[in-house]
Amino acid sequence: MTVTAGLSIPRASFLQWNKIGMQQRHGINVPLFSLRTEKNLGIGEFFDLIPLIDWCYEVGFQVIQLLPLNDSGNDPSPYNALSSCALNPIYLSLSKLPLLQHPLALPEAPHLNDLPRVAYLEVLSLKLHFLHQYYDQVGKKLQETREFQEFIKKNNWITPYALFKTLKDELQHIPWINWPEELKVPDLHSIIEERYEKGISFYLLLQYLAHLQLSSIQEHAHSKGILLKGDIPILVSLDSADAWSKPHLFNFSLSAGVPPDMYNPQGQYWGFPLFNWECFKSDHFTWWKERLLVAAQYYDLYRIDHVVGFFRIWAIPLHQAPAEGRFLPDNPAIFLPQGQSILQMMLDVCGMLPIAEDLGTVPSSVKEVLMKMGICGTRVIRWEKNYDQQGKFIPYEEYPTFSMTTVSTHDSETLQLWWQNSSEEAKQFCLFKGWDYSPDLSFDYRRAILRDSHHTPSLFHINLLQEYLALFPEFTFLDPQEERINIPGTILPQNWTYRLKVSLEKITSHSSLKKLIEELLK
Repeated sequence: MTVTAGLSIPRASFLQWNKIGMQQRHGINVPLFSLRTEKNLGIGEFFDLIPLIDWCYEVGFQVIQLLPLNDSGNDPSPYNALSSCALNPIYLSLSKLPLLQHPLALPEAPHLNDLPRVAYLEVLSLKLHFLHQYYDQVGKKLQETREFQEFIKKNNWITPYALFKTLKDELQHIPWINWPEELKVPDLHSIIEERYEKGISFYLLLQYLAHLQLSSIQEHAHSKGILLKGDIPILVSLDSADAWSKPHLFNFSLSAGVPPDMYNPQGQYWGFPLFNWECFKSDHFTWWKERLLVAAQYYDLYRIDHVVGFFRIWAIPLHQAPAEGRFLPDNPAIFLPQGQSILQMMLDVCGMLPIAEDLGTVPSSVKEVLMKMGICGTRVIRWEKNYDQQGKFIPYEEYPTFSMTTVSTHDSETLQLWWQNSSEEAKQFCLFKGWDYSPDLSFDYRRAILRDSHHTPSLFHINLLQEYLALFPEFTFLDPQEERINIPGTILPQNWTYRLKVSLEKITSHSSLKKLIEELLK
């Protein structure tokens, strides 16, 4: 591991860097839902991270990056959460629940585990059915404990969330904006809570259980010297407990998205409400602070999703094309100090180190602010080009130290798909590397690109787990399209349902994979 000698720590992020140490780190990015084990119920679970942490320790990785773990209700997209703080109970490891007694048998569903993709709704229904039985058996006993009561007292967000979830169940999960008028008014919480006491109690317990499990995962990671990297989406769903209980913080008249650019020719319409930043400011950013402090219980690092949105956001009239939008605010004299002050607030709140997703249409002035503050940006090798110099690839040695190098993201094509679908770019990359172009991405080229990604000046080097597994054809799907996690701007059944082709047991016991990764990191 290389220590960055002579590199001074920026004052803005001194606490975060001082906490973990300023040195190069390497790791993997994997959605928790994608982990496949021989005994799980068709989706990755919290305790599946234990063998993954042990394997990372063995091969030399120091970071595991996860996608958001927030409760997203019936939607498999982790970026369309019903709560900015609540964890998704679908990830609970049922066999590890406290006070689990017979004859409450654990559910068995081998057909779910045999599926190539996550059957999200079926898995969720199966787990919730069991958890209701579990609640009836031991819920009251757990909720009488001092630990449970302290957890509820500590988290102000949790009761409004539990009430919101209970109402969603009662009203067949229709959006809250379509609820009866009397249920849209947060002032009525005290009256409604009595009526829905059991439902609220159930969801409070699920959050406590998820907290216990993920906290224990972090403890195990720390025992192995592994840092967990979370993901905090910049926005929350319109149909969320946050938007319902604190509507003054949101602008429901516009939708966030991204303008058309080279990455997204049609742009993107997200459907998420915008923030009323003046309301946040007048409330001393209490909502953001609470959100960050909750995440800091589980993570050492976090991805700031769409960091440019703290500076300026692409605001689209409701149900219009992305091209009809505009930036708010559009004046650098306003958006630069706004973004910097928000990021400084985030740094001041807790010791988690942010790593920014600064891809797409991002003004150079924003990247300069990130650099000045010691916040790493993201460098995807295939996109690191000098576009004013005929798109020539930027030499690795010119990558900034305050950055994270990767070959792909959960929103992009995998390396294999990019090589296959973008032959002109692949030819240009071969010219950059001094290679002879071949339409097939060879083992040697793939290995070389992965090795390159771990030997730039960046402080972080993190790749999707499937990029390493692709070095062994038997570990990946024959159709490389099946290795994609998400296709941005689309609503497709394959989005957010990706599962690794092989089990974690096979991955962690594969000596050739272990040896190859060790060689890549040297």
